[in-house]
Amino acid sequence: MTATLALALGLLAPQASPAVAVPVVEYVDAKRLADADEKTLVGPAHEAMRAAQARLLNAGVVECSLGKPQKDFTAFTIVMRLDAAGQVRDTWRQGSSPLAICLQRYVRGKTVFTPPRDGFHMSLEISFTK
Repeated sequence: MTATLALALGLLAPQASPAVAVPVVEYVDAKRLADADEKTLVGPAHEAMRAAQARLLNAGVVECSLGKPQKDFTAFTIVMRLDAAGQVRDTWRQGSSPLAICLQRYVRGKTVFTPPRDGFHMSLEISFTK
């Protein structure tokens, strides 16, 4: 009996692939990456990123608060990791207000802008007092 046939019949257990370690990035590290990545953009590229952040934030606030009176106005930050096409692939959040939680969900999978490279980090920092 061949190994393939034995495997198909369930007589041999498939060999496990070695686990690939995926680094876990915490919020503080993601925010540090976002600050560093955002500083690399200057001139028109920086302006394009800021305009894209504003559009995303404005649309997200409308989506998350339209018809839902807000009571918690604590500051929060959402960090995003974009792929090469500008789509949000990962998010991190500091703050736990309902608006913060909703905005984090809202940005996932959205295309923000075309970054200079895959894995570009950026953040939305929201404060209601500044």
